Amino acid sequence: MVKYSDSMNERVVSRDEWVSERQKLLVKEKEMTRLRDQLNEQRLALPWVKVDKKYVFEEGDGLVALADLFGKRSQLAVYHFMFAPEWEAGCPGCSFLCDHVDSARQHFEHNDLSFVAVSRAAWPKLEAYRKRMSWTFRWVSSDESDFNYDFGASYKRADLDAGPVFHNFKVQKLNFEDQPGVSVFYKDEAGDIFHTYSLYERGGEHFIAAYDWLDIAPKGRNEDEVMDWMQRHDEYKD
Repeated sequence: MVKYSDSMNERVVSRDEWVSERQKLLVKEKEMTRLRDQLNEQRLALPWVKVDKKYVFEEGDGLVALADLFGKRSQLAVYHFMFAPEWEAGCPGCSFLCDHVDSARQHFEHNDLSFVAVSRAAWPKLEAYRKRMSWTFRWVSSDESDFNYDFGASYKRADLDAGPVFHNFKVQKLNFEDQPGVSVFYKDEAGDIFHTYSLYERGGEHFIAAYDWLDIAPKGRNEDEVMDWMQRHDEYKD
């Protein structure tokens, strides 16, 4: 990981020298773009797993099924938002990511993709926090099901205390019962649901446009640890 706070480059050169170095960097940027295209193709080529288990979620005064979360669309992206039942506010990092959802959602929902955030906290807590953050995306509670546990976003404390667990497709030691992540599903015309993709840990940075802007600024992300400068958007002092 780059220590972005140490990456400040104060070299001053002529315009011609700057253009020459920028051209060299452009070659690398184009390589990265092509590699991303190849990665996207490989992601789409992943096999699917049929979801046979029935999951229910708390929303409003009742329960909804996983199939209901698709709405009228065939694809569903689920953000595993860290919000444990005993917490009074959502994870700041998850909040940072979800600040970027509604602006994108107004477009991708017109291309057959629904979005929902899922957390273990009770729905009234989620709804109160959603209103506080001025978000409009759908948010449901998975506390009535094993959904978060089955899709690698939550772990029982006893299992964490017993030793390493399988997370992010490898066995590793975790400290927290809840983890951020994204899981993607497809529903066919017969109503069958398939799990097609999941990502965890820093994989979610793809959805944080604020980082893309910082990455092109002279100080970069200006952080020693991931998101060490970031706060909930209503908690900044300036």
